[in-house]
Amino acid sequence: MLDIQLLRKDLDHVVQRLELRRKPQPFIHVAAFEAMEAERKDLQVRTEQWQAQRNALSRDIGQRKATGESVEAAMAEVGQLKAQLEQAAHDLSRLQQAMHEALLAVPNLPHPQVPVGADEAANVEVRRWSPAGGAGADPAPLAWPAQDHVALGEPLGLDFEAGAALAGARFNVMRGPVARLHRALAAYMLDLHTQHHGYTECVTPYMVNANALVGTGQLPKFEQDLFAVKKGGAQADDEAQQLYLIPTSEVTLTNLVAHRVLAADALPMRLTAHTPCFRSEAGAAGRDTRGMIRQHQFDKVEMVQVVHPEASDAALRDMVGHAEAVLQGLELPYRVVALCTGDIGFSAARTYDLEVWLPAQQAYREISSVSNCEAFQARRMQARVKLPDGKNTLVHTLNGSGVAVGRALVAVLENHQQADGSVYLPAALRPYLGGLQRLTPQP
Repeated sequence: MLDIQLLRKDLDHVVQRLELRRKPQPFIHVAAFEAMEAERKDLQVRTEQWQAQRNALSRDIGQRKATGESVEAAMAEVGQLKAQLEQAAHDLSRLQQAMHEALLAVPNLPHPQVPVGADEAANVEVRRWSPAGGAGADPAPLAWPAQDHVALGEPLGLDFEAGAALAGARFNVMRGPVARLHRALAAYMLDLHTQHHGYTECVTPYMVNANALVGTGQLPKFEQDLFAVKKGGAQADDEAQQLYLIPTSEVTLTNLVAHRVLAADALPMRLTAHTPCFRSEAGAAGRDTRGMIRQHQFDKVEMVQVVHPEASDAALRDMVGHAEAVLQGLELPYRVVALCTGDIGFSAARTYDLEVWLPAQQAYREISSVSNCEAFQARRMQARVKLPDGKNTLVHTLNGSGVAVGRALVAVLENHQQADGSVYLPAALRPYLGGLQRLTPQP
């Protein structure tokens, strides 16, 4: 959430920054905000005046009582002022709640260094890497027509028909070699992040309450993208008991610091978790209907960092490097892209995407997105750190895929496919597969 003081001091600047984001606009209804702000100021001025009048009357009543004078009229006036103050307090609380709810729907301000552009066409490639030639190298072409991950995966145990029969479109079942590969990928990522990048592995709930989703920015704006869990019995219609399946463990990991004041030496905090993620893909009708690229349920190893505000830029660079290390270990060609103002997510001030090369599509596709949310989520969660001078300040939060397990599986199948339909396994994965060097189709 944006700092309301920033809007009060420089509303025009905030509106100008927000206008750089993806349309439609506006994110802030200026006239409505200005009307509420004018009403708030008027209420506060009247409250201060009435409080001053009541204090003066109270002193006057005390003096009159001391001299034996009648205080009946003054007492009646104090009673009237009390009623006015109670009504003003109620009106001010209502107004502040309305302003708070309005701000919950306003996205973060883009960082000044984010490229300006309307949509993904304005994203800027930062660098690329390929096992064939290292930094700056393009992917090496295959010597045969590339098969996609569906054709390669089905003989290895990837079953979309069974997934559809169990749950509908955009679900799958994995058996045998491909299931083992999926498990190996997740274990490799967790070990890399915990043993080499300094993250603490966590196991968190797969369902959360609405407050957690408000804290990281999925609610209220993106409720249509979530799967709500309906409880049975008497609580089925109790909104206070409503739970949601997590769209990413960013939600649970980041909310571990909600409503807390952290000690200065508790930061930086680096957390990682392997969880399933559940997304309705409400805005993706007709896109990526074949295969595993866009599923309602998928696994991801998430990275979250909670840091001092002055350290978040460096933490963002580190986290991009941590995601790159995963792809380099898997010997996958990729590129790093700086997202433009029209393509960054709701809570992000700055984002880098890692896009992996898929030979069957002859295109780079997103496999990780790493974002610095600065104080945006922390303000919604009231997550703070105590500074050496004793004051509290909001922390900065960052999150990133480290990486999406299903898309990594897709990339391994397609980039390491062999002419006979087998799949070469990178050295980094072999310890998790009993030393196996290839996956071969099942008879």
